Amino acid sequence: MTASFSNLNLAEPLARAVAEMGYEQMTPIQAQAIPVVLTGKDVMGAAQTGTGKTAAFSLPLLQRLLKHENSSTSPARHPVRALVLLPTRELADQVAQQVKLYAKYTNLRSTVVFGGIDMKPQTAELKRGVEVLVATPGRLLDHIEAKNAVLNQVEYVVLDEADRMLDIGFLPDLQRILAYLPKQRTTLLFSATFSPEIKRLANSYLNDPVTIEVSRPNTTASTVEQHFYSVVDDDKRRALHQIVRQRGISQAFVFVNSKLGCARLARSLEREGLKVVAMHGDKSQDERLKALAAFKAGEVDLLVATDVAARGLDIKDVPAVFNFDVPFNAEDYIHRIGRTGRAGASGLAVTLVSGSDGRLIADLEKLLKKKVELEPIEFDEDRPRGRINDGRRTWRERGELGDPRDVLEEARERERAPRPQREARAPSAPKDPFFDQPYQAPETEAKPAWESAAKPAVSRVSANIKSGRRKVAALFKQPTQ
Repeated sequence: MTASFSNLNLAEPLARAVAEMGYEQMTPIQAQAIPVVLTGKDVMGAAQTGTGKTAAFSLPLLQRLLKHENSSTSPARHPVRALVLLPTRELADQVAQQVKLYAKYTNLRSTVVFGGIDMKPQTAELKRGVEVLVATPGRLLDHIEAKNAVLNQVEYVVLDEADRMLDIGFLPDLQRILAYLPKQRTTLLFSATFSPEIKRLANSYLNDPVTIEVSRPNTTASTVEQHFYSVVDDDKRRALHQIVRQRGISQAFVFVNSKLGCARLARSLEREGLKVVAMHGDKSQDERLKALAAFKAGEVDLLVATDVAARGLDIKDVPAVFNFDVPFNAEDYIHRIGRTGRAGASGLAVTLVSGSDGRLIADLEKLLKKKVELEPIEFDEDRPRGRINDGRRTWRERGELGDPRDVLEEARERERAPRPQREARAPSAPKDPFFDQPYQAPETEAKPAWESAAKPAVSRVSANIKSGRRKVAALFKQPTQ
């Protein structure tokens, strides 16, 4: 099987776009998947992230949709014929941009819908008519319920990063969406990892699929150099600084496990002079896109992110990935380090392991089927360190101005210093012995004055009421005997 795009017999508009993008040799997943998809068969593909899965399903779909190409302005002539579902907004936006580039010399329309932004512009695009719709499940359901998207003419469905969609709980949404689609369709399922859940999903919705595995499932790219350093939690930032400095790393992803940890680490690194942006689920979609654009443009050194950025983001020439926290899910490790070493380039993946990460490392060893070797890290120099309440550290020399933490350290030293003894107090006046005697009851118990005094008679009748009874004539007299 040839590995050259020039021998794929793609239509001239697609071939011109591919050549313009610099595509020459196909990756293994592209070489095996594209000919199968061109025949119209269902595909279940497993490939490492960063190996070109987007082109593997986009190009053959566009090739088969060219028979519906037309220049009409009527929305009825442009129904949705291909649906691509992805787990995250960033990945959906990235795939939509790639599809537009592939179809730029055709009359096929495409758009993307995802949450976090206003629905009105998306609704206008859908009403105009599109052949290729890229979407996240939640926002697509919103448009379906609002009757903005009609899917009764869909011919092709792509479930990309399907394992991630299951991990974050999209299975009910996927089932609802697939229920709106015609029974006769071609379904493509692509994933970086195969799990029992993925196989069950494939058995439910794929019809006799062709299984394509270009490498052993759940493996990492051979072009990525991996290191695991044993570091205590308090020294992780220091280790990160030293590795970046020693290896001359210009840009890197830094992955953490929580949104709060992401924000704190980004602020700490920024205070230390690095250009840093943070990307996590609490950021608005506009903030996330701006952070991603700044990183792509080389305006920032480090992109600190949660696993929201670990899937599918294709940023060229990222030399390194740091796992500041060992991922809770072992499969996320494969996706994290897949941000470097893409398309055959070399990359570096560094994982900082603390003493509490033993169980997570054991899960990772089970997934990778190999022993993880922990390396010690030697710091260049020991500097005086001081703490503040959230565990962050400073490496400034003691006495430098401008660091409020020095003031905190000095206050602590003052507390630790021995306190001077207090002066002896002057002797107080002698106490009256009367107040030290115990209580003695009187010999004769006299009644209290309020009891011995004679109580005046108190009338219970108001002064306004006459005491005498009024004589009233009897209307009936008792008979006398």
